[in-house]
Amino acid sequence: MESSHWQLQPYLKERMQLVDSALDRYLPDGETLPAILHDAMRYSIFAGGKRIRPILMLAACEAVGGEVNNVLPAACAIEMIHSYSLIHDDLPAMDDDDFRRGNPTNHKVYGEATAILAGDGLLTEAFILLSNRSVWGDISTATYLEVIHILAKSSGSRGMVGGQVVDMEMEEKPIDLPTLEYIHTHKTGALILAAIEIGALLGGASAEQRQALCRYGEAAGLAFQVADDILDIVADQSQLGKDVGSDQQRGKATYPALLGLAGARQRASELREVALSSLDSFGDSARPLREIASFIVDRSC
Repeated sequence: MESSHWQLQPYLKERMQLVDSALDRYLPDGETLPAILHDAMRYSIFAGGKRIRPILMLAACEAVGGEVNNVLPAACAIEMIHSYSLIHDDLPAMDDDDFRRGNPTNHKVYGEATAILAGDGLLTEAFILLSNRSVWGDISTATYLEVIHILAKSSGSRGMVGGQVVDMEMEEKPIDLPTLEYIHTHKTGALILAAIEIGALLGGASAEQRQALCRYGEAAGLAFQVADDILDIVADQSQLGKDVGSDQQRGKATYPALLGLAGARQRASELREVALSSLDSFGDSARPLREIASFIVDRSC
């Protein structure tokens, strides 16, 4: 497709199909024992996610001239980790949501115990895949070990899980902007930054390219969560795919709650500009990253 006719939606659709096909290959099938567990894992993985994190990883790899197929195992692993986190977030002990991506949440279909274990299974399966040397081709051992380290750190107590804990601690409490940004850069932003950094690393980025792409990832990751905060207020359930207004009902720390809706939209726009400016040194190969940054913000404005 010529650059002048390039469009984001066909790109997202093609990349989503690529990731979905790989996920289907890498995950145990629904007949593998214990069948109920693997069925529950697949239920959430294939429940209609946008695959933003794996697609960002592929796009970062492409931006530095890398080969997309070299990134697919890590792209699938990050989606497994993201899906596990959503299963656990939806549980009654946390957000207690009935719908996710327009479908009943995992625990509503399989029960709470199986949902917990399905999340555990997806997290573990991600690292089974990442540590499988046979899927990495010619990539050096040092590089794929760094990939595992980045993804593990961004998923754990210093990343996504840590952000979730502070998010729960701050419910129904006054909050300042630094604490809110801590929550969002860890709970949501950490995995998005990891996707970008891993894509850059596996694509063979120079130190300068990797640094610039990490600036993009930090801004895009935070913009994604600001946009989600806004959508929780302005979207209907068919757009949002989950319970509307649930953040407000639980007294969650959000950008609209702290800055107002107009202020939150302004912050999202500022973050988009930071993300875009970080790509100034890249050519047309970074077009998907530029378009995705705008898509993230524009869906809520």
